[in-house]
Amino acid sequence: MKVNIEIDCTPQEARAFFGLPDVTPLNEKLVAEMSERLSANMSAMEPEALMRSWMTFGGEWQKQFMDLMGKAAGGPSR
Repeated sequence: MKVNIEIDCTPQEARAFFGLPDVTPLNEKLVAEMSERLSANMSAMEPEALMRSWMTFGGEWQKQFMDLMGKAAGGPSR
């Protein structure tokens, strides 16, 4: 025996039927907060700002990288 049941309802109606909470206000607040943060951080994605932040480490990272490559090319340490 095979029984098929089709229910035609909106997601809001289905949530109410199953007793699930309506999270629409929470979702709207979350999306607004994420949009605000994304807009605030867009200036950090500009090439000039990226280079400035990368160069704040100075030449230290370059020196460490060159030391690492020198040790790797020099073979095993004695």
